Amino acid sequence: MRPVVFVTGASRPGSIGDGICRRLAADGWDVAFGFWDDYDAGMPWGTGVHDELADDLRALGARALPVAVDVAHPQAPAEAIARVHAGLGPVRALVASHAHSVDSGILDTSVEAFDRHFAVNTRGTWLLIKAFAERFDGPRGSGRIVALTSDHTAHNMPYGASKGALDRIVIAAAVELAALGITANVLNPGPIDTGWMTPELADALAAETALGRLGRPEDTADLVSFLLSDRGGWINGQLLHSNGGFHLPV
Repeated sequence: MRPVVFVTGASRPGSIGDGICRRLAADGWDVAFGFWDDYDAGMPWGTGVHDELADDLRALGARALPVAVDVAHPQAPAEAIARVHAGLGPVRALVASHAHSVDSGILDTSVEAFDRHFAVNTRGTWLLIKAFAERFDGPRGSGRIVALTSDHTAHNMPYGASKGALDRIVIAAAVELAALGITANVLNPGPIDTGWMTPELADALAAETALGRLGRPEDTADLVSFLLSDRGGWINGQLLHSNGGFHLPV
């Protein structure tokens, strides 16, 4: 039987979450993935793309389950995990790749924007981890949590701050959930070209990367694939940088 993974933040075509879902389906996982139509409706790709991703995952041999979830609502993470259990079976791994990000700094961030970032990026991830761990009953050492983070600070303050808090939650999970047989790690993918960058920004960021290019969703998916595998079972409580040497002296 194929193990089950729940990947959040996978509704955007060509996104990191989309790439992770495709890689894990090819690896032999059954894949549930989170989307939120209220958000997608305001984006260029629109609603309904989750059905296309589900079809693509099934073509790779996976059972696929799109799960509508707004992780900003306190009850939503546990409800989403319950739907995955009901639809595909016990969840072996959780990949938190969802995010809310609006550029603002110390002086121009509103309280509402600050709270929204923390509700989605921090509290929502904690509640997903909590719900996943409460239901986990897999073989010892088989559980996996991977959360995507960022090193943004200035001019993206609420996003960076909420991701920094997420880091601490995941590292706490690595210690507190080890007795349940679950590892937990944080992954910083660096700048990933998912189509949102201007050519000028893409060139500037590539110039700051030692390997001379931007990251791609499959770069992140490769590391997630390893962390979720048996070979990744000894990696726990780490903040991993998979960014081609971004911001190293070049």
